[in-house]
Amino acid sequence: MGNSTVKTGEKGAWISISAYIFLAAFKLIMANSGNSEALKADGLNNFTDVFASVAILIGLKISKKPADENHKYGHSRAETISSLIASFIMFFVGVQVVMDSFQKFYKPGEGQPELFTSFVALFSAIAMFYVYRINIKLSKEIGSKALYSAAQDNKSDALVSIGTAVGIIGAFFGLGWLDPLTAAFVGLIICHTAWDIFKNAAHDLTDGFEVQTLKEFEDTINDTPGVKFTKDIKPRLYGNQTAVDATIFVDSNLSIIQGHAISELVEQRLFEYHKIGHVHIHIEPI
Repeated sequence: MGNSTVKTGEKGAWISISAYIFLAAFKLIMANSGNSEALKADGLNNFTDVFASVAILIGLKISKKPADENHKYGHSRAETISSLIASFIMFFVGVQVVMDSFQKFYKPGEGQPELFTSFVALFSAIAMFYVYRINIKLSKEIGSKALYSAAQDNKSDALVSIGTAVGIIGAFFGLGWLDPLTAAFVGLIICHTAWDIFKNAAHDLTDGFEVQTLKEFEDTINDTPGVKFTKDIKPRLYGNQTAVDATIFVDSNLSIIQGHAISELVEQRLFEYHKIGHVHIHIEPI
């Protein structure tokens, strides 16, 4: 991962961190003064997102370390491991939000949420949608899966804030149960987001790979002049980088130099069409 790419990714992570810290503090303060459980849950949601964004930032910084004796493919998987850790933190907070909201639901406190807290939630929705637009653009520029996931989290946070505003407005006009119910819904969304992050990180760390993408790699290799067919193609992910090992069959009458030229052409085409920088080709005669 080049330094310019890492800096672009770090820029997106810092934007998310700054936005989440400000919005989490703002919401929690306003929720306390405005007596809104839903806005409090939304603020805690943003607080957990700080950890996810910090994890991405740390992962990006570690991932730029070059390959060494113990890490022949570099350190790109640090980004994925950080996301895995962040998912556990987010899940714990989500469960706590759900438990607190149910206690409030069955044992409601005095008073109803103030209407101004709904405007706080709507302001947050607009702010997070703007952050989403920035990060989705940056993620496409550098091809970062982690930053793309962060952008999707930004968008879901904007939608959660809209739902929070609806719940607060309903509670303000007499539907008191709607505020803690919305808080519980936000807590469930936190848990669901944590599960998605965990599932994707675990999938990558166990060398899982999409079948359709693998088929595209295989077609590119088979379409390379000189390649008869491909066998035992094995891709894996290192952060946002893909590595591919494959066995190709070529004419047995070719010289070693000719066979080597075909393997180099395969590597060139995989990089040109799929941006794969780590390719290991084994040649078999047929």
